[in-house]
Amino acid sequence: MQSTLQQPQKVASPTKTETISGSEAVLKALLAEKVDTLFGYPGGAIMPIYDALYDYREKLQHILVRHEQGAIHAAQGYARSSGRVGVVFTTSGPGATNLVTGLADAMIDSTPVVCITGQVFAHLLGTDAFQETDVINITTPVTKWNYQVTDATELPHVLAKAFYIARSGRPGPVLIDISKNAQLQKFEYEGYTPCDHIRSYRPKPIVRKEYLEEAAKLINAAEKPFVVFGQGVVLGNAEKEFLRFIEKAGIPAAWTIMGLSALPTDHPLNVGMLGMHGNYGPNVLTNECDVLIAVGMRFDDRVTGRLDKYAKQAKVIHLDIDPAEIDKNVKTTVPVWGDCKETLPLLTKLVDQKVYPQWLDTFNKYKKDEEAICIHPEKNPEGDVLSMAEVIAALNELTKGDAVIVTDVGQHQMVACRYAHFNKTRSNITSGGLGTMGFALPAAIGAKFGAPERQVIAVIGDGGFQMTIQELGTVMQNKVDIKILILNNHFLGMVRQWQQLFNEKRYSFVDIESPDFVQVAKGYHIDGFATDKREALKAALKTMLDHNGAYLLEVSVGKEDNVFPMVPQGCSVSEIRLK
Repeated sequence: MQSTLQQPQKVASPTKTETISGSEAVLKALLAEKVDTLFGYPGGAIMPIYDALYDYREKLQHILVRHEQGAIHAAQGYARSSGRVGVVFTTSGPGATNLVTGLADAMIDSTPVVCITGQVFAHLLGTDAFQETDVINITTPVTKWNYQVTDATELPHVLAKAFYIARSGRPGPVLIDISKNAQLQKFEYEGYTPCDHIRSYRPKPIVRKEYLEEAAKLINAAEKPFVVFGQGVVLGNAEKEFLRFIEKAGIPAAWTIMGLSALPTDHPLNVGMLGMHGNYGPNVLTNECDVLIAVGMRFDDRVTGRLDKYAKQAKVIHLDIDPAEIDKNVKTTVPVWGDCKETLPLLTKLVDQKVYPQWLDTFNKYKKDEEAICIHPEKNPEGDVLSMAEVIAALNELTKGDAVIVTDVGQHQMVACRYAHFNKTRSNITSGGLGTMGFALPAAIGAKFGAPERQVIAVIGDGGFQMTIQELGTVMQNKVDIKILILNNHFLGMVRQWQQLFNEKRYSFVDIESPDFVQVAKGYHIDGFATDKREALKAALKTMLDHNGAYLLEVSVGKEDNVFPMVPQGCSVSEIRLK
């Protein structure tokens, strides 16, 4: 959905009006949408909005980041931990273009964000004016909707539409570009009416009763049913509905990395992680189940492996709010369109109360093999060098599964997703579809503002940390109480693993030198510690978690440790390697 949609329709005027600027109309819209925190960086083209914001400082908390990419990742973290819409302010030109990576990340991971960018005066559009870029065409492929405002009278209706589109249906990022003249323009403000309907936009497809009945028949007749679930369960606030469904149907369930934390880690029907570095049983048994029920997931290539060898024996039931995902990658036997918060209870009523002890035991047998070959050696490595897995295992003992864990991208991400324990939903925040290195630090900042009562831990590799390391300044200035755990293997580890396995150890430009991270943190008045000693690990982790305020802990781990299991690219999920 892009700016070709109909323009917002004006609502009937209330009896009382006031004369305000376009900039103030923006801030009134944010308050009406119950926004409390926004992330941004000022500049010339958005200066009128920032000037108006000066008088709203008690009502709207603005977090000054160090780079616009940090702003949008922080807004993503805020949205993911809180379930609300993240908000970003940036200026024109490079300020706006610096959002593109975050917009693409939010788009593919279905994260609701509203970005407001300043633009040059309307009469300068198309003249290559200073800091002018065609932000609408640049961001069209990576936004759910975008729109350029050159007349302040449009602002209340456009912003209402922006928030509605960002949060409704399958969520996503929206960008509103506002010319400087529209920010300065005075107009008769008639109030703000939140949007709840757009004629050309249907956020939720109509639920088809006959498809639910067909799905229930397949499930009730199944001997080896298997549920795979993704972030759609979380985005739909359907965790309780999902739990009731799998418990009544008695079906083992596995998660994508975006679905992690929707179901407690220790639930008996939780059989683990799917995908390239997922657990042994869920991957292999995908190709042995007779009915595969996909809930709020999109059959990403990292989950399916080779599509021509993926679940060919199974009848596939796909529950999704986005009809475009049905049959996109995997042919569906029965499509169940709709919000899973609505469709799951309807399906639960139709399925039989069952258990599958032998089928579940098959998963447990694969788990024992994986435990012996992969998990135990990773958590209990020989020699003096620490492993990533044992660090995450030690962290679990201290957090008891109650922390929000924000991961960057790489080996540490896969290890954290495999081994971290979660008791609560919205506890796993990571860059899934785009795989954006540099995501974790700013996203953790946003996550803490979105869930201030929870402990937030950023687990980051030495490579990704240096991509957004400047956001330590944001942590410092705003006294953000996050814990930063760097797992330092002195390599770009995931690329190195591939080069080892598939390029005969031709380590091409993956050996990365890093600064003294603890000293860098101290430069930002953030306490820290570094260790490579097993005997010091638990005490160091406890010090980090107990510290009042931000803290950085760097743990040196094995340089050439690999993450297994692994489904090599181009292989079937049945061809997963344990070593």
